[in-house]
Amino acid sequence: MTTLNRRDLGLLVLRVGTGAVLAAHGSQKLFGWFGGGGLEGTAKGMESMGFHPPRQSAMAAGIAEAGGGLLLALGLATPAAGAAVTGNMAGAVSVHAPAGFFAQSGGFEYPAFLGFTAAAIGVMGPGRYSLDHVTRHRFDGPWILAAAFAASAIAAAAVLGKRVKGQIGADVDPMDTEKDQGVDTLED
Repeated sequence: MTTLNRRDLGLLVLRVGTGAVLAAHGSQKLFGWFGGGGLEGTAKGMESMGFHPPRQSAMAAGIAEAGGGLLLALGLATPAAGAAVTGNMAGAVSVHAPAGFFAQSGGFEYPAFLGFTAAAIGVMGPGRYSLDHVTRHRFDGPWILAAAFAASAIAAAAVLGKRVKGQIGADVDPMDTEKDQGVDTLED
């Protein structure tokens, strides 16, 4: 190859940057790396935010971020990775929505941006400089795109529905307890 394709190079930069940020946040949740709460701290935070069962919710969020981020960075199974991250960020948006839009007030700006970015990468594809390209797109075909985003939407709706149902009548403000539990938030 004598020339670089600007579109593919741009996708590589976007994938690696977004994937690295997500993988770091997921590592905080799963392993306590980079000052995170680890699985136990994240589970406590998940419980305080209304996600049940808390340990499984913490594990799912950590895997979606760390695993989805790593796969996005590599450009492998890109639609599934984008869908997993998008669904996970829908949960994060639900936690931050009561604080409004902007991140400086605890709002949903940052998780929404990550979710939309992951969705765009998942739909657009990883570009030529990716493992999906190397594997001749065995893991990112059109049916995988449709199935992954449908499954992610269904799972996110179920989790958020369960969370909302559990909070009806509860007098808990998740924005007050989130930092108290030592949980990594996407603004940290």
